[in-house]
Amino acid sequence: MFPETAISLDALRALQLERLRSAVHHAYDNQAPYRAKCVAAGVHPEDLRRLEDLRRFPFTAKADLRDAYPFGMFAIPREKCVRIHASSGTTGRPTVVGYSARDIDLWADLMARSLYAGGARPGDIIHNAYGYGLFTGGLGAHYGAERLGCTVVPMSGGFGERQVQLIREFGARVVLMTPSYMLAIADEFERQGIDPRDTAMRVGIFGAEPWTEGMRAEIERRLGIDAVDIYGLSEVMGPGVACEFIESKDGPTIWEDHFYPEIVDPETGDPMPDGEPGELVFTSLTKEAMPVIRYRTRDLTRLLPGTVTTMRRMAKITGRSDDMMIVRGVNLFPSQVEEQILRDPVLTGHYVIELSRSGALDDLLVRVEARMVLEGEAAQRSQAGLVQRLKGMCGLSATVEVAVPGAVERSMGKARRVIDRR
Repeated sequence: MFPETAISLDALRALQLERLRSAVHHAYDNQAPYRAKCVAAGVHPEDLRRLEDLRRFPFTAKADLRDAYPFGMFAIPREKCVRIHASSGTTGRPTVVGYSARDIDLWADLMARSLYAGGARPGDIIHNAYGYGLFTGGLGAHYGAERLGCTVVPMSGGFGERQVQLIREFGARVVLMTPSYMLAIADEFERQGIDPRDTAMRVGIFGAEPWTEGMRAEIERRLGIDAVDIYGLSEVMGPGVACEFIESKDGPTIWEDHFYPEIVDPETGDPMPDGEPGELVFTSLTKEAMPVIRYRTRDLTRLLPGTVTTMRRMAKITGRSDDMMIVRGVNLFPSQVEEQILRDPVLTGHYVIELSRSGALDDLLVRVEARMVLEGEAAQRSQAGLVQRLKGMCGLSATVEVAVPGAVERSMGKARRVIDRR
């Protein structure tokens, strides 16, 4: 249905170079902050003759977008933008993203492509529980599902009982939300005594937060669906930058005809070869209102060869460089803790990590829910097992609390995994 994904490698690289040169010229000519960075680095768009020349150009970082708040990174007049999205701004000013009518149209196309790859088909009822509003997830998914020819239920987040009711009664075949919220919906199915396998639900396309293969296995086991990974971020477009193919579920395929990926060393910014871990960097090739050149996502992953198409895949995000915890000198990501938790079938994906300090030492507490109330030896066995696995994985001694079902606060969107009290 999307023949452009069948492009040959030579044709793809030629298209990327053509679009890359146009995108860099567009940013240089119309984004004063980026032009100033290029001048300071001594590079000009005419210096870009090969794809490899892109590494000579400066990065764009989230701080650049915040410094240009609100509209300083727009490359077209603000009055020609038809929509504005923004991040939550939890660390200060939000990052603001503008879209032209052409950008919105292209976004819908790419999101439709993503949903189709993930298993959605024209005519499906799609239950969309991503948040609507300034967050790009809800509206991005909505427009893409409509473009694909689906019937959209614009549920947004919250109201767990209502979520279950509408999934059942409207007959949604595909559900869209964060993976942590899907677990909360699974809990609500169980609370109501309903087997989700008795519904029409068959596919879940999940994103907006890192999640592990263990989380995928738990979702698929509890709900009887295929769990597919989708990737995006507002600064680059929103959801739909990359998505897994349901046939392979081997990492999101990056739509390289519109987004050029690089992996760099998070510390030095030096390029890393495909297959090596590092920080994901994107250059938008076709965005009009707000192109981004070499945007540092802070997401840590690897670039892998394409399988279903010639376009490269990205490995599952292991974490964000700015989400990394340093505990007693050890680098630790929430996804690493989650992986060890889900090795015990008695424990769930509902957990929180609390960091505190006693004197000069960091204390690490992992509070995780059990699937049922555990008592005595059973609770001690799960607790001791997780302590041992964490110690073996990262060398840290942790305190583990195995909580009763429902004890860990549920998220209606992105889960809050870490509470740092240091």
